[in-house]
Amino acid sequence: MAWDLLHDKVKHHLESIYADVALDVSYETLATDLMNTIGIQQQTDIASPQSHHNYWDEDDIIMITYGDSVIDEGERPLVTLNKFLHRYCKNTVNNVHILPFFPYSSDDGFSVIDYSTVNEALGTWDDIQAIAADYGLMTDLVINHCSARSAWFDNFVKGEGPGSDFFFTADPTDDLSMVTRPRVSPLLRETETANGTKHVWCTFSHDQVDFDFRNPKVLLAFIDIIKLYIDKGAKLFRLDAVAFLWKIVGTNCINLFQTHEVIRLIRTLIEHVDPSIIIITETNIPNRENLTYFGNANEAHAIYNFSLPPLLVNTLVTGDCTYLKSWMMSMPPAQNGTAYFNFIASHDGIGLRPAEGLLTDEEISELVHTMQHFGGKVSWRASDHGQQKPYEINITLFDALQGTTKGPDKYQVDRFICAHAIMLGMEGIPGIYIHSLLGTSNDYEKVANTGQNRSINRKRWDFNELEALLDSPFSQHHKVLTRISQLIRIRKAQPAFHPNATQFTLQLGNQLFGYWRQSLDRKQSVFCISNISDEEQTILLSDINLIGTDNWIDLITRDEIALSSGFLQMKPYQVLWISNQDFE
Repeated sequence: MAWDLLHDKVKHHLESIYADVALDVSYETLATDLMNTIGIQQQTDIASPQSHHNYWDEDDIIMITYGDSVIDEGERPLVTLNKFLHRYCKNTVNNVHILPFFPYSSDDGFSVIDYSTVNEALGTWDDIQAIAADYGLMTDLVINHCSARSAWFDNFVKGEGPGSDFFFTADPTDDLSMVTRPRVSPLLRETETANGTKHVWCTFSHDQVDFDFRNPKVLLAFIDIIKLYIDKGAKLFRLDAVAFLWKIVGTNCINLFQTHEVIRLIRTLIEHVDPSIIIITETNIPNRENLTYFGNANEAHAIYNFSLPPLLVNTLVTGDCTYLKSWMMSMPPAQNGTAYFNFIASHDGIGLRPAEGLLTDEEISELVHTMQHFGGKVSWRASDHGQQKPYEINITLFDALQGTTKGPDKYQVDRFICAHAIMLGMEGIPGIYIHSLLGTSNDYEKVANTGQNRSINRKRWDFNELEALLDSPFSQHHKVLTRISQLIRIRKAQPAFHPNATQFTLQLGNQLFGYWRQSLDRKQSVFCISNISDEEQTILLSDINLIGTDNWIDLITRDEIALSSGFLQMKPYQVLWISNQDFE
């Protein structure tokens, strides 16, 4: 029976996760409890997932936004967001990642107080479900930690009630020297509890207290949360900071085997409820480690392509695609049933850890210096040797691309559009941050008000002010939204831009970055070529091997490509999508 097979599979996951943990409950009972919690109580509750099946195609675009990125006085922000989506994104975006919309105490939502309710300052579950009715809803599962002001942590301090045994503690005398830290704050938080002084593990901040997944009650609590989000319409889950989930004192406490197995377990449970639900792991770590979260197509459906933002920004400000090209050639194709989640801007900054081993220290230093010159801030972390290293650059993508290492220039909009064209054509599912869609500049006022570097890229737009700017053909916001929307509409019509369509990197020198995409049925080819420099470039058509019997067209300009000319001139930051078929 399917129920028995699934129960055995869940039990196998549990035996792997808790092999070194003494449990008060049997694996059989815990497996049954987990299945019941996710909503599988009998044979008829079980869905049948297909292995290596792509639940996405070229039509999928994910917009990343806070629930209150756009506000209108007298209206709940989630209602305003829905209004914005219908007015400006109806023909482009079909999935929306609403960043944590729960009550929180810090970190703009990622210090969750209550996982089961919507922050009343944003709206209600009805507002969330109204968006989910028209768009694929992507929600955060903030799984590594919660707020120190949560009821669970209050009960931990009191020593009784749900949550009283949910948090990871260590002794200050433990050897914690190997622990990988994304922040420079002290790892342990001294806390007075009814059971004496405890030192609570805090990977990110002392307001973000880490869970102890050695306790299966924590796992059960999160499966219950997942069930709630599915019931409210969630179709994509972003597992936030999941790489840090399992801790073992004396190790680096990142990417541990048990962490991977927990993700596999969550996947097994979710896909037997609804196979179309997608799990995306948020693991801001070096590229080689990030790739492991695909597992054997049995872990994350998609992984954040974290190396793309720093490499692409570096390419466009240096006018040299050497590093981007080398990285792209080294990336394994995502097998069917998995996909890269491509993004070049998010609510966080431009992460630099994923560039380690890809850019030299000198390149990273020059990139940081250039971004500071463009008004960016830098967040730091402690290295293995106790030194401070740049962790991420905090800047809006629009301002990050205002010039080159030589300084600002007149090509800001063209360079910015070039970046998005490169990302939109690549293998994978594209994610576009709302402030990239709107061409938002650095918000220095918000940084001053919050004291947080990341606030520079988290502007809150007044809807009426934004509407006036988007309606003005001369504003940067109108130009950016119009041009990115055009690229998205073209992309969505081309089978060669399926997230799993074939991709090969082209060798066109250091100033021209190119790759070839071919549709799954092999009928459509698209050569995506970008001039990533501030000077005009010449491309020899013989270098891209266009088949002479086909008629070729640039999908962006609709210009026919005359093979007899032998070459094409490309303006600074111009992009060509040369195809043998046009499906728009």
